[in-house]
Amino acid sequence: MAAELEHRWELALRELRQAEDALARHRTARAKPEALSAEDRARFLALGPRLPALWRQPSMTRERKKALLRSLIDKVVLRRVAAERIGIRIVWRGGEISALEIEVAVSTHRVLARGAEMEARLLALARQGVDDATIAAQLTREGYRSARRGQVSADTVRHVRHQHRVLRDWRRAHPRHVPGRLTMAELARRLKVPRDWLERRVRDGTIAIARDAADGRFLFPDTDATLARFEALKAGLVDHLDDLPSPDR
Repeated sequence: MAAELEHRWELALRELRQAEDALARHRTARAKPEALSAEDRARFLALGPRLPALWRQPSMTRERKKALLRSLIDKVVLRRVAAERIGIRIVWRGGEISALEIEVAVSTHRVLARGAEMEARLLALARQGVDDATIAAQLTREGYRSARRGQVSADTVRHVRHQHRVLRDWRRAHPRHVPGRLTMAELARRLKVPRDWLERRVRDGTIAIARDAADGRFLFPDTDATLARFEALKAGLVDHLDDLPSPDR
């Protein structure tokens, strides 16, 4: 009985070694890259310069683009370089590597690498009497940005000013009524809607209008036609207003 069990054990070990050898050979064969014929290689090389044009074709759906990228990319590595920047490392099939950095939104400008520097510069300009829109443009030219945008917005300037109690006499700077124009508050009263209803639609682009260059406010033409168009937007008869004239006082 013992001799029989020993014989079976030896047979099982031999079969295990054979299976392990077969698995190793299979893995080695799969690891070897498939050789391309000269014709296939020429086709791939000719396809390269055409990829940008193919990518823009209407037939290239989102699913097809994803499939194409999966066939070209081996892996993507993300690394937080700074609070507002992420480093991206793309390893392409074949071994080539592409690296780039992108800016991302953050919760507050204070976590930006130059956030404290920007705030000090902003407050210095504000205390000199420079208006918010001009400060925003100046800081953007100097390479600063807001928390969620690639440039500094007038809203960011106003928010920082208010936090530090650098206030202004807005009644003197911005008269209650501008002849021929409606302020955001005046238009909201005419339409009998909350001011926030207008502000949200300006922010998301439903209402396309530029700020007045003189004081940074949104000013709307005070005409019956303007009110009729806004009433249509309010009633859902139109989904956007994109050709309102800019204030040109």
